[in-house]
Amino acid sequence: QVQLVESGGGLVQAGGSLRLSCAASGLKFSIYSMGWFRQAPGNEREFIAAIHWAGGITWYADSVKPRFTISRDNAKNMVYLQLNSLKLEDTAVYYCASGQRAFQWGIGPRDYGSWGQGTQVTVSS
Repeated sequence: QVQLVESGGGLVQAGGSLRLSCAASGLKFSIYSMGWFRQAPGNEREFIAAIHWAGGITWYADSVKPRFTISRDNAKNMVYLQLNSLKLEDTAVYYCASGQRAFQWGIGPRDYGSWGQGTQVTVSS
């Protein structure tokens, strides 16, 4: 069973930075693309970043480009999301998700599932 555990969220001032981490288990991590989503109160879940299983290809939503950077460490079964130049509108619960299928690269939200529990990011003025 896939288990994803996010960490690294918190309260930060506008313009600040955070690094989110996601620890994955229960899957052969190195052959699954990974994604990050976020959900603000009253909003639908937004797909914001993805990284190819080999790490060489990334995708970002326009709302976070070029402020956020996704990366992964296949040796540690970890995926990261570096958040820079944070804005008030970045306040949300951030979730990582694994690809639906091994060896699949996708930039659509339906390409990802098996969510973690999320980590709260709150940006203050």
